[in-house]
Amino acid sequence: MRVRDAVEADAAALGSMTGRPEGVVRNMIHDRSVRVGVTDEATGRDAASDGADPAGRSADDDTPVDAVAAFVAFDVRDGVVHVTNVEGDPEAVRRLFEEPVRFATREGMTVEAVLPTDGTAVDAAEAVGFAAVGSGPRIDGASTARYRFDPEEGG
Repeated sequence: MRVRDAVEADAAALGSMTGRPEGVVRNMIHDRSVRVGVTDEATGRDAASDGADPAGRSADDDTPVDAVAAFVAFDVRDGVVHVTNVEGDPEAVRRLFEEPVRFATREGMTVEAVLPTDGTAVDAAEAVGFAAVGSGPRIDGASTARYRFDPEEGG
């Protein structure tokens, strides 16, 4: 799996994961840091290649919807990195949680996320070092929990 910045062409894939309209997802891509995990098998590109296919397109162009395995969106407010959305394949989600953690560690910030308690995001967050810090608000009727990663505490 390759991790890259999301581009507008990813809006259909992210929209299908979240159930949101493509326009809303495009706004998210513009307003936040959004990383996608793209499977090399689905793109037909060799993981060891330079990212270009034989037709000369870049690895970010025309990515098929089924090539996006997961995504994470995050932004910074009040000196804290907030994970605002994460969806996708469990192993890809675990890998993508490393993106806001790496940014926060470099900047000396903590990372916070409100995650559904019944989803794969909780397992992925805990695997990366997030700790539960309390219950979160109900979102669309579902229970959530608040998670935090503090680089000074190692998670």
